[in-house]
Amino acid sequence: MQEVTANTTVSEQAFQVLRQDVLSGRHAPDIKLKLDSLQSLYGFSSSPLREALNRLVQEGLVKADERRGFRVTPISPADLADITKMRLMLDIPALKESIQAGDDAWEAAIVAAFHRLEKIESRLPQGPVVLDAQWSQRHRDFHFSLIAACPSERQLSWSMSLFDQAERYRHFAARNRTVSKKKDEEHRSLMDAVLRRDAKTAAVLLAEHIASTQTNVMAAFKRQATTRA
Repeated sequence: MQEVTANTTVSEQAFQVLRQDVLSGRHAPDIKLKLDSLQSLYGFSSSPLREALNRLVQEGLVKADERRGFRVTPISPADLADITKMRLMLDIPALKESIQAGDDAWEAAIVAAFHRLEKIESRLPQGPVVLDAQWSQRHRDFHFSLIAACPSERQLSWSMSLFDQAERYRHFAARNRTVSKKKDEEHRSLMDAVLRRDAKTAAVLLAEHIASTQTNVMAAFKRQATTRA
């Protein structure tokens, strides 16, 4: 999720805005994305929108069918399980390497990112909630700050791509939850372990944090199925 500025190209603007709306669930899973409707919604011409859609196909967020056009990739327990598995494979080693390599500036960036996230999370209710773009960005910034000192650029890129893949599921769970524990204490405990350079504890906490997303989403799937029954 990159910030859209006045200097951003039209194609990049179309991509970022459309991507954010797919991740947040504004465009629901499995819904058809019609070019004419997207033109009316965003005010972009068909060319940058088509380019944006093709980029989203490459990221796995949109499916393309020559006869049926574009459609938002469905969400499913199996897909989330795959995302979770891959996040654990990439994020845990990245965190350990970041703890080993991180300097004072890295630590300061973690504290600042946590503070910004904590401020916005303190305003979230306990029940169903629509997570906005600001929360999503601050949440992403915090998780990236933890692994930012990992020396592998590819590992960082892949880790954050998977983080973004999980974003749709976080929004889905938030909209379909009843009462749940907020994540701020999990984030604080994780930050504290990282700043202590306690790689073993930090790895366990991050693994539990990632797995808890899967648990929350599975509960949301069950609640949705019960409601529809």
